[in-house]
Amino acid sequence: MKKTTDLNKPRSSGLGYFINQIQTFFVSMLRIWTIPIVLMLSICSGFTTYYGLSHFITPWIALVITVAIQSIIVICSLEIASIHWKANKMRYFSVVASLLIALAASITFSYFKFYEISQQDNLHIDRINLIRADIKQYLENVLELKSELLQRKQEEVDKASQEVSQAYFGTHPDIAPQYRNQVGEGPFWKRFNQIYEEKKLVLDAKQNFFNNLNNDIRQLQLSLGNLDVSEEAEKAFYQLIEDYQRVQLSVNQIAGDLGKPLPAAPLLMTYSQFSADIKPSFSMWVGFSLFAFVCAAMVDFFTVLLSYRLEFTAPGPLTQQEEDLVFECLRQFTEFRINENDELEMIIEKTDMEKARRYSDWSRMFAVGLLLSRGFLRKIDDRRVEFAPTLYPLLADKMADKVAAIKMQSSLEKQVERNE
Repeated sequence: MKKTTDLNKPRSSGLGYFINQIQTFFVSMLRIWTIPIVLMLSICSGFTTYYGLSHFITPWIALVITVAIQSIIVICSLEIASIHWKANKMRYFSVVASLLIALAASITFSYFKFYEISQQDNLHIDRINLIRADIKQYLENVLELKSELLQRKQEEVDKASQEVSQAYFGTHPDIAPQYRNQVGEGPFWKRFNQIYEEKKLVLDAKQNFFNNLNNDIRQLQLSLGNLDVSEEAEKAFYQLIEDYQRVQLSVNQIAGDLGKPLPAAPLLMTYSQFSADIKPSFSMWVGFSLFAFVCAAMVDFFTVLLSYRLEFTAPGPLTQQEEDLVFECLRQFTEFRINENDELEMIIEKTDMEKARRYSDWSRMFAVGLLLSRGFLRKIDDRRVEFAPTLYPLLADKMADKVAAIKMQSSLEKQVERNE
């Protein structure tokens, strides 16, 4: 009889059982590997969240809030995987609301760090372009002033040249009647020729002055170009300021020649302003960066996804005793169907007959709770659960073992009858 008893409890050793063991081992290894990944992602997201938050509140308070935010994200992600919204709608939506609030806070303050990283070069370029625009406008005004002044001096020289010519031929309006139409270099001509020579010297001096100014402007433009390519940014910036001040000084020397105000010289930013890092502020949302937002959201998305999968997958294989208990207890349920997910679904509440007989279903409900906690069952609502894919090979092996045991038992009984 001992041999018969052993056959009634065969140990699972079929192909399905072996495949399930390998699958469960692989899932368990993935689960173990997922834990450090989730922790690293949470730390990464926490760092960026703390960085942004610490610019608005006291650092130690920002640290506490950051730890709370990341904890809520991981905990709520785990909880969502273990509950079904039809089973407990209030709990499900409260968990989802908590997760969304934590994600919104994490992404908002992480965005500042990713914005700083992604927009650092753009900010540097914007600052250079701002300096270029100011200097360009100033130089345009200076060149316009220069052209106007040279034109005026040239007109004065042309007028003096014309008067000299008129004085030489005796046709000048101011010449005395007795000397009119007399050709020659008389005193009247000498006076106008002296004026002409003086104005010509002034024009030549102005042209030399403006040639030097053109050289200063050319050097300023060269320094402006080096500001973006020079490896020594500070040296290039101060060289630009020096050349800019030299141009200003040259422009100021022509202040009295036109009798009009000089073009206003823009006040350039200091080097500390030029090289300053980005300070997180809500104005960053005005110049919205999609790339920075996606990076901030991506870290939290992977944290939620892996945390969800960490809880959703089966944590490990059942022991031999647990397999036997589960198989026997599940056999006590009577209402099964294939649901819309193409999974086997069963009703876990008592039937009307069982309620009338006051049947105690503690053992089979314990088995349901065990399988739910291990991830082999998924709860749909208060009445129904569905099988997880990892449960089918276990039950298939158990059913095959059971059939084999029944056949062996029947064969032994027939053999005993023949012997009798």
